[in-house]
Amino acid sequence: MGCVHGKCCTRYPSSSDGDSGRHGEVRPYRNKHILTQRSLELVPVPSHNFTLQYSILTQHGYYPDTVERENQDSFCIKTQIQGNPNVHFFGVFDGHGQYGAQCSNFVKDRLVEMLSSDPTLLDDPLKAYTAAFLATNSELHNSEIDDTMSGTTAITVLVVGDTLYVANVGDSRAVIAVKDGNRILAENLSNDQTPFREDEYERVKCCGARVLSVDQVEGLKDPSIQNWGDEESQGGDPPRLWVPNGMYPGTAFTRSVGDSTAEKIGVIAVPEISVVRLTPNHLFFVVASDGIFEFLPSQTVVNMAAAYTDPRDACAAISGESYKLWLEHENRTDDITIIIVQIKGLSNAGAVGTDSRVDYRPMIMRSVKEALDVSSVSESETYGSVRSDLSDTQQSCQHSVSMNRSAAIVVPSPMHQRPLQLDVG
Repeated sequence: MGCVHGKCCTRYPSSSDGDSGRHGEVRPYRNKHILTQRSLELVPVPSHNFTLQYSILTQHGYYPDTVERENQDSFCIKTQIQGNPNVHFFGVFDGHGQYGAQCSNFVKDRLVEMLSSDPTLLDDPLKAYTAAFLATNSELHNSEIDDTMSGTTAITVLVVGDTLYVANVGDSRAVIAVKDGNRILAENLSNDQTPFREDEYERVKCCGARVLSVDQVEGLKDPSIQNWGDEESQGGDPPRLWVPNGMYPGTAFTRSVGDSTAEKIGVIAVPEISVVRLTPNHLFFVVASDGIFEFLPSQTVVNMAAAYTDPRDACAAISGESYKLWLEHENRTDDITIIIVQIKGLSNAGAVGTDSRVDYRPMIMRSVKEALDVSSVSESETYGSVRSDLSDTQQSCQHSVSMNRSAAIVVPSPMHQRPLQLDVG
């Protein structure tokens, strides 16, 4: 959704970040897809004897008044992090503001570089992930890029063996498809960080932000009414963050990398991290900018992706539908970026050589059990959403809010929702 001034779009090269990891270890099909202009790529995860098959599509937004604007979205696919054949990274970065393209490209490069150079990554992925985000944010502040009113969201997935670590800052999203009988269900791996969320609303208000829609700021609606409904019905004029005595920055998200002005009113770069252990029922996951999810619910995205055996076809279909819906609702489109990663060949007996330095299942279960009683939650349903500790300066404006969350929580599974019925064989 970005800042109130809209998105500056930049044309992005067709390579994966430009860094698709160690190409000698990734096996692309030779023929390029007619729409995505990409080869279908595969990367093995030998520790658990399965394969990731993936593709990416990024679409320049349509802005009729500024057609020369660049695509502000960027992405990074980096395989074999630290030379480990079982560790792979997928990320989408949605820039905003005048220098949004520069911000998103800076962050997609530096974040994965920091993860790759952190010797504690496999010993404590949660701590390493948080440290990488905060250090990248600090470097962006100190770089030659003016991030006063510009920045980027970041939705990233780190695959470590059969475990996903999903770190999110902002309102892009990751979703995983779960087979349940004859249905395929969408489970969000991240929660959009916007003022629609009560916890995020309270946090930024405590930091001094005014939270108002554009109509409220302009006097067309009562600013004392601090209730905007839900994001799906009120997305056209969402609540935004403003300094106490000014008409800026107008961000519709509550977390980002960069945005040094918004940082003063509670917009932080601390990621929310989810941990998921893959099972044979996990079919694929999607990592995408809000250009995809603005008008397409997660379940619809999963339904569409499940209809195609080739992830390149799925990327093209979902992007095309998103583009069409943007033009039906507005006179422009957002930049659109989507990665689809299919999980091939994972079985319950697939583990053949897990990294001896870290026992992933006990680590995840310990973090959850220390936070709350999960005796009623089965191991296969455990979904830890880890809210990382903030730095001292970022915590200073939060102490008066009753938000003393545990290190990890179990997020209720959306298995109780009523998705569309699909014939999956």
